[in-house]
Amino acid sequence: MNQFHPRATLATHEVNNQPNPLGDVAIMADPAMRDAVKGAFSRLGTNNPGFKEANRHAQSDHLDQFGRLAGCEQAREWGRLADENTPKLKAFNGRGERIDEIEFHPAWHQLLDLGLKNGVSSRAWTHPDGGHITHGALMAMMAWTDGGVCCPLSMTYAVSSVLKGHDWTREEWLPRATTPAYDARVLPAAQKAAATLGMAMTEKQGGSDLRANSTRAVAIDDNNTGEVELTGHKWFCSAPMCDAFLTLAYEDEGLSCFLVPRWRPDGSRNAMEIQRLKDKMGDRSNASSEIEYRGAWAKRVGEPGRGIPTIIIMAHHTRYDCITGSAGAMRKAVIMAAHHVSQRTAFQKKLIDQPLMRHVLADLALESEAALALAFRVGASFDAAKDPHEAALSRVLTPIAKYWICKRQPALINEALECFGGIGFVEEVGMARMYRGAPLNAIWEGSGNVIALDIVRALGNEKVKAAFDLEIARLGENIPTLQALTDWLRDHQDADPRLFAERAALVFSTDALPAGPLRDAYIQLRLMAPSHLWGANASQIDCELLIKRATNWV
Repeated sequence: MNQFHPRATLATHEVNNQPNPLGDVAIMADPAMRDAVKGAFSRLGTNNPGFKEANRHAQSDHLDQFGRLAGCEQAREWGRLADENTPKLKAFNGRGERIDEIEFHPAWHQLLDLGLKNGVSSRAWTHPDGGHITHGALMAMMAWTDGGVCCPLSMTYAVSSVLKGHDWTREEWLPRATTPAYDARVLPAAQKAAATLGMAMTEKQGGSDLRANSTRAVAIDDNNTGEVELTGHKWFCSAPMCDAFLTLAYEDEGLSCFLVPRWRPDGSRNAMEIQRLKDKMGDRSNASSEIEYRGAWAKRVGEPGRGIPTIIIMAHHTRYDCITGSAGAMRKAVIMAAHHVSQRTAFQKKLIDQPLMRHVLADLALESEAALALAFRVGASFDAAKDPHEAALSRVLTPIAKYWICKRQPALINEALECFGGIGFVEEVGMARMYRGAPLNAIWEGSGNVIALDIVRALGNEKVKAAFDLEIARLGENIPTLQALTDWLRDHQDADPRLFAERAALVFSTDALPAGPLRDAYIQLRLMAPSHLWGANASQIDCELLIKRATNWV
């Protein structure tokens, strides 16, 4: 939107005391982002002696460059346009033939091009040394643009974790999914420069209970090729314009995983029909849909009857994106609120100089710093997976972080919006869109109870339990104020799963923050003197440090 020299002197009044737009920002100049990424790379170097410093520099340079792209005002404007101009279902063409296509605003395509071209979906696989940390940072920065476009970016990244484990998908589909390019053309994937991947899992009768699915797979021939035709309905299929989808269906051996391309091998359109687009809360730019398979061609991925274990690999990675996307959005909300109150005057002072506002801002800033630190700690465990301890720890640390950070996001953004006052409800400001989208990640890939129970399930594995116990023992020794809590976590793994998840998240968040005033503030406000609402006890911490870290770089 062109805001060159707007008129401030109007017929009835003069416009003043209104903060200037945020403008272009270099996101990696944010101390919270920079230090969290640096801390994750340092941890990776400790756990992986073969990690090369040159690779860290290459990843950091890439992040710096992308931070300027994702942080520019133009990218945020694309996000606004994509959200305001919602996708439209074109089930049929003008002649009545079925096409099942989605029409998006050009801004949607510009954002997908931005993300895919710069490796948001692919870099973890094409630059593996620190690639998952880098991917997480890229995803956190994409949250500055639009939450909806993050969905196909995340799914393409996560589905690749499954593709690389199977011969035919590794050869045929993985190169397409990991090519850093965007090809929006509606063509068979073999004719495109790159591909995006999605998933279609849940059904009306089951939701998270995937074993309640009723979609059926019927083998096309008797040669055990894994080629089938699918019949069934999927309740949620986000980004249905992706080139192929992982899905679940029953065959004689049980629930199996299949890859469903949008085109059959003979070049004809596959019988995957988009029934409608969801009218949903949250981001409006993404075309969440209901689909039906009407004899759709698909090919099995993995062993027959082993669909759930295959899908869990992907879910582990999408949960990481829930974490990093939420952490990125939380930090953006804090920066936007701090920018606003630093320029807005009320009651003879800048709002940022009012004591209670400083307490609120400092508390929000602290939470966003801890979220980023914990998010990239999870990323370090992905990158250090060759270490058996880190691989096992990742299995339980990922749901712990997902549970906590995704639940903290809506509350933080709510309070950040309140810092704006009434104008926070106005769509042009951008906070309303963030608020609408904030609850999504707590639901995606398992809502709170599902995730809490998954933590219990993970600790039922002897290797995971041993890694967890060893890690919390180390934390209790290194940070004495955590000793009572780490002892409790060791001795009460049969406690209420939600309580256990919360306390584990507090311990790992504390450890993820660097030793010093940030960690001390977190211990004080989250463990020693916690309050139910933001800012209530923040007079006990160094508010000045936290506010400077949220404002001095913008």
